[in-house]
Amino acid sequence: MSIKSKFINFFKIVFPSTVTELAIFVFFYIVYGILGSYIALHYRIIFDSRIPWDAYFSFDNKAIVMTGGSFERHPLSYYFFNWMRDSVLLFTNGKTDVNFRLILAWLSNFVISLSLIQVYKYLKNIIKLPLFINLLIIFFFSLFSTNILLSFTPETYTYTLFLLVLFNNYTGIKFKKEGKIAGSALVLAGVTIGGLTVTNIVKVFIPVVFEKGLLKSWKKFGNAAFRVILAIGVLVVLYLNRIDFKYQNILSKSGEQYEKFSNVKSTPIWDMIYSYFFGGNILFPSFFIREKHNMKGFYFKAIFMETYSTVFAYVFIGLMIGIILWSYFKNFKNKLVQILMLSFLVDVTIHCIFRFGLHTSYIYGGHYIFVYPLLIGWLYFAYGNSPKILSFLTMTIGLLTIYLLLNNYHRMIDFFEFLNLFYK
Repeated sequence: MSIKSKFINFFKIVFPSTVTELAIFVFFYIVYGILGSYIALHYRIIFDSRIPWDAYFSFDNKAIVMTGGSFERHPLSYYFFNWMRDSVLLFTNGKTDVNFRLILAWLSNFVISLSLIQVYKYLKNIIKLPLFINLLIIFFFSLFSTNILLSFTPETYTYTLFLLVLFNNYTGIKFKKEGKIAGSALVLAGVTIGGLTVTNIVKVFIPVVFEKGLLKSWKKFGNAAFRVILAIGVLVVLYLNRIDFKYQNILSKSGEQYEKFSNVKSTPIWDMIYSYFFGGNILFPSFFIREKHNMKGFYFKAIFMETYSTVFAYVFIGLMIGIILWSYFKNFKNKLVQILMLSFLVDVTIHCIFRFGLHTSYIYGGHYIFVYPLLIGWLYFAYGNSPKILSFLTMTIGLLTIYLLLNNYHRMIDFFEFLNLFYK
């Protein structure tokens, strides 16, 4: 295949390539765009030069945009956000004003809309579901709190969500053709996905384990090992270059971060796992406000999520977990499903077992929330010849969608009340 053909195929994978995909993209770009533009034009919460972190739900907007975040967790995001920030400043005459906020919101809106397209492509091309079911799942997914928040938030999670769904879509295409993950793709994914959040690089290598005949041929195994080592090597070299090869800083800073984010005991662990990790990235709970400061004498109000306070919310998340487990066990022999679940278990291990950032794990949804719609899609696939179960599943997703829409709309009104009080 020529370079030109590869380039064209790459664009077809990344961007809308059919009229339906373009229509879906435009729809969400407009809807999310209205939300993000309104917030950017009327409030300063998206980017306030005085507030580096925590203004809403522990997102680090200013810190990420200006520095790329902490190097031990985001080793290469410094380069990406430097380029993005400098590009935006060209259009705002070097000012971090309302126009700066507006463009940042549009970029986030664009990327989240593309993420939805990637999920749609996976459902249509990999799972091969009918259009109505694809649209139902996409609309349901678009209402997740993670997508709503990231649609106007300039953060690493916004871009990580897109890159992870894109990589899973690419993996699905390769596996459908009984192919393997190209070395160049592993390197690119390792640098972009692992560069934005270092722990996510593990997810890049999971599909390699499932390549056909890997354990039956020393040649294939050696080739796979070489591709993985190459991807790790490139990331490590770039990472060390970023910190001037002072590798001791990685261990010391990582230890500090773990201690800081893993010893919060204000809420029972089981409820943080249920309400924050599994729930907060889908269904908004109620919010509370806390006073914070920027370590330089400036005090500001910040909004955070509570644990759930109604039985309906707990039932909703329980049903979601049940559907995901149902899909996993029903499709247990499907290697693409195994890849999705193992990817999800990476985050379960980090946040629920090691408890890193568990008290604010609702912000990490961009690392794994795409697993939900894809596994729902695989559940539809598994029951393709069972009309009664398909009807039951469609009715269930439909009811969950209505509840999700009403709940998250109501909570966003609360969020706007917070903005009107403190961020005009």
